[in-house]
Amino acid sequence: MPLLSPPIAVPTDPTAESRLLLSTVSWQRYEQLLETFGNDFPALRLSYLNGDLEIMSTSRLHEELKTIIALLLEAYLIEMDIWFHGIGAATLRRFEAARGLEPDECYCFGTVKDFPDLAIEVIVTSGLVDKLEIYRGLGTPEVWVWDDSIDRFTIHHLRDSSYEILERSELLPDCDIELLTRYVKPNEQFEMLKAYRKALRSVG
Repeated sequence: MPLLSPPIAVPTDPTAESRLLLSTVSWQRYEQLLETFGNDFPALRLSYLNGDLEIMSTSRLHEELKTIIALLLEAYLIEMDIWFHGIGAATLRRFEAARGLEPDECYCFGTVKDFPDLAIEVIVTSGLVDKLEIYRGLGTPEVWVWDDSIDRFTIHHLRDSSYEILERSELLPDCDIELLTRYVKPNEQFEMLKAYRKALRSVG
C-alpha cells in the first residue's frame, strides 16, 4: 500500500519544483515519513507545522542557489575569522512545539548547538506552510530568506516571540548583505566565489 496518495511527481524541468500538502498528520506519522524519505528520497524536504506537512522536491535552481549562498557565506566567515559549524540540511524538529523541517543551510556560531543560530532559506516557488513559524517554534535566532523573484535577501531576527525584519544581520553585523548579494549568481559559482573573496580582502 503506498505511503502517499496522490504520489509526488518528480519534475524533469531543472527549474521546476513539486509540492504536496497533507493535513492532520500525527507526529508519529511525520517521523515515520522522515525515516522512509531520508533513506530513499534524500532530495525531498519535509516541513511540519502543527499537523500540516509539506513535502517538496527541490529544483536544480534551488540547489544551485543554496549552494552558492553557502559558499559565499562560508568564504565571508573564513575571511573574517569567525568560528562556525555548518549543519547543512539536517532535519531540525521539536516534538513539544510540533514543528520540524530541513533548512537549505544552517550554522552555529561560537559553539556547536542542538539548534542552529542561523538558517538559510531559498524561495524559488511559493511554499504551502509558513517556514518562519516553524523556525519561531524551534527558537532559531535568525533566518535569511533568499527570494529568487527579486534576487534579494530578507533578514528575519527573532525578537521576543516574533521575527523582525532587519537591514543587517544581528548575528553578523559587519557582513555587507548588499555586497554578498551581488555575487549570488548560481551559474557562475567558481567565478563568483573568487571575486567575492577578492572583494572582501580589498575592503578589509
